[in-house]
Amino acid sequence: MLSCPFIKRYTMELEDRVKRTVAIFNENVSAVAGLNLTEAEVRVVELAKMYASDTSAFIKNGDYVTAFSAIEYAHGLLDAIIKIKKG
Repeated sequence: MLSCPFIKRYTMELEDRVKRTVAIFNENVSAVAGLNLTEAEVRVVELAKMYASDTSAFIKNGDYVTAFSAIEYAHGLLDAIIKIKKG
């Protein structure tokens, strides 16, 4: 691996951003849990949780770009359910 200061700083910033987004995702999972969801919406929430689980695996492998993509996609799925339910 390269030991470029820019790459090291960028990786650290991305790692922090991924971890913050995971925390927000977990808060939104709690918010969704209190909603009366249809069967289809429950499937979407489960899919979002699977993407969040993938995020953890990517983090463990040091792949923060893919981790960020996965958690943002998961977050978007949950956000859509929240927006639909709350209007």
